[in-house]
Amino acid sequence: MNKAFLVARHEYVETVRTKAFWLGILAFPVIISLAIGIPMLLDKTKDVRKYAVIDQSGFLWQEIETRIYLEDVRNVILASRDKRKKGGEAFDRLPEVVRRLTLAWMALGEDSQDAFVSRLGGQRSGSATRAGQEALWDPETDAAEFLASGNGDQLFAWWRDTPIDDMSDLDIDLARRQFLVVEVPEERRSAEELNRMVADEQLFAYFVIGQDPVAGSEGSKYVSNNLTDRKLVNWLRGLASGVVREHRIASESIDASVARWIQEPLRFEARKVGDEGTEEEVEAEDTARQWAPTAFTYLLWISIFTGAQMLLTSTIEEKSARIMEVLVSSVSHFELMAGKVAGVAAAGLTVVGSWAVFIFLAVIAVPILVGAPSLGFIGQIIADPGFLLAFMVYFVLGYLLYASLLVGVGSVCTSIKDAQGLMMPIMIPMMIPIFAMVPVSQDPNGLFARVMSFIPPFTPFVMMNRAAGPPELWEYVATTLLLIGAIYLTMVGAARVFRIGILMTGKPPKLMEIIRWLRIDPAVNPSTMEEDS
Repeated sequence: MNKAFLVARHEYVETVRTKAFWLGILAFPVIISLAIGIPMLLDKTKDVRKYAVIDQSGFLWQEIETRIYLEDVRNVILASRDKRKKGGEAFDRLPEVVRRLTLAWMALGEDSQDAFVSRLGGQRSGSATRAGQEALWDPETDAAEFLASGNGDQLFAWWRDTPIDDMSDLDIDLARRQFLVVEVPEERRSAEELNRMVADEQLFAYFVIGQDPVAGSEGSKYVSNNLTDRKLVNWLRGLASGVVREHRIASESIDASVARWIQEPLRFEARKVGDEGTEEEVEAEDTARQWAPTAFTYLLWISIFTGAQMLLTSTIEEKSARIMEVLVSSVSHFELMAGKVAGVAAAGLTVVGSWAVFIFLAVIAVPILVGAPSLGFIGQIIADPGFLLAFMVYFVLGYLLYASLLVGVGSVCTSIKDAQGLMMPIMIPMMIPIFAMVPVSQDPNGLFARVMSFIPPFTPFVMMNRAAGPPELWEYVATTLLLIGAIYLTMVGAARVFRIGILMTGKPPKLMEIIRWLRIDPAVNPSTMEEDS
């Protein structure tokens, strides 16, 4: 076995010295970064969706616009409040009317704050809202003075007329940064003219509001040539539905508070049973922990597939270069195979370790860079000894199982093209656990998951996926022993194929011939066998 160790060390050193190895290490963080960064970048650089509205009802669009305005005012207040709390020049760079609005709002109590914003909407629509009528505060407050001195009109003018680029510089999430209504002159509000504007991409879409939207949807439509981006229509439809719902409630003389109570859904507070048998609150960490094994399973699959693929490629390259014939003169066939499997396994663990470090650092650094809430609990889950131990054990066992199969395949092939046909029976068992990841994670201790756990080609992936269950201790022991037994039988079979296949040249053997090799006595010299054939 000392020779096998020397082969393993040589295989590891030669693997880590290749460009492909370092590309494999760098590819993972690059792919993950691109997968996260590109959608965010494209979303930020996406053109503003310009739209027009033809309101045949005479009231609905005005009320929708008031709702858009109030929602943006709330976002402006919250963003500028945060800037105020942080201090520095960020708050001072805001427009004066926004600073006065924020300071007036911050001086109020929680109940009065909502009423203050509602009053702004009442000024915009020409009538005080119910929330505004009910709100009472000292007329000497800054909020009362803000409303009385005409600042509400200045605020609306700023919201309506400020260029989008200036809005973006303020770093405030406003509807106008995504969806911008275009005021079309009365004489151009025909279907033909608006259709032309959509066709010429002057408009992303336009809406037609029917004459009686309270009664039904007749006459209301959405016209656009973009059938994939539904954000605009879903956003405006939600606003319109809220206004229409209020009008329907009012038309039936139903008290607004009663209507809200009728529509309020029944909520079941999520709880879990703790280690001491008592109820405990469910935190975000608990939900993430339940789904963590799914992510570990996917990473496990990639790791095993990558490592086994590296072994297959290495075996085929060395065979085609006639290096194998030189090596078997110094070491036994089994020592050569075992050394190659162990060396590539060590290289695979190096790649996986680098990925784990990257993920851990990303979980800590990304929220800081983008200003998102801390995801430190995910780092704790990733570093959980139970998950890490299970991952390491099932990586080694799963790799040994599939590596022994692929090293046998590689030994009978002289090119990757030759191996493709023989790899299909091996790839199918690897794909099934991926397809079953979600069902297994949703019912980790169900009959389906338990049965799959005892099928050796599926065992590493399914048992990793069930880690949040978790399975009973006897299942861990039984499946591990079963997997070790399967690995032993697979390696014995792979060794018999390997000792014959690495000396063969020309066209790869057929499947029935490989099966015949499994029955040949290991004591028979493969070179003698080749001469006899």
